[in-house]
Amino acid sequence: MPPGVRPQVLNNAFQEAANQARQKLPELTSNQKAVHLYRHSLKTLASWAVDREIFIEEAIKLRARFDASRGCSPAKAANLISSGLDELFEYTHPDPYVVAYMPGGTLYMRNPPPPLSVCFPDGNYPADAPKVTFNPDMTICKEETGKSAVGSVLVDFTKKNME
Repeated sequence: MPPGVRPQVLNNAFQEAANQARQKLPELTSNQKAVHLYRHSLKTLASWAVDREIFIEEAIKLRARFDASRGCSPAKAANLISSGLDELFEYTHPDPYVVAYMPGGTLYMRNPPPPLSVCFPDGNYPADAPKVTFNPDMTICKEETGKSAVGSVLVDFTKKNME
């Protein structure tokens, strides 16, 4: 496989179903992409480094790599982000650490709140009833974050996330 090409792990039928269920994410600037890459790199590093001291040492090295290319031209930034994503894909852990309440965690959907229509079948909701909708990972649905589980949601247990 040529460098920079990530393998397709889903067949075409499932890929189409995933694309229909997946929500459109907002377009990110190059700075936001770099921050996303940095945070994802730290999460991947946390899956590999068991000891906290080792994690801190490696995180300092990782931060130095990001700081060394700060303030570069947009073309070079796009190239660095692309090569960083390829390197991140190469170092992806086969069984990443999962927060307990996320998909794949031990607390995932263990005690979901019942719908208000079940609690109040007559439709007479009290004034202090919560007026929020929860995602499957128990976070509050917000349109601006790109995580709004209104309708069908694709929970990918192989990647242990919600799309």
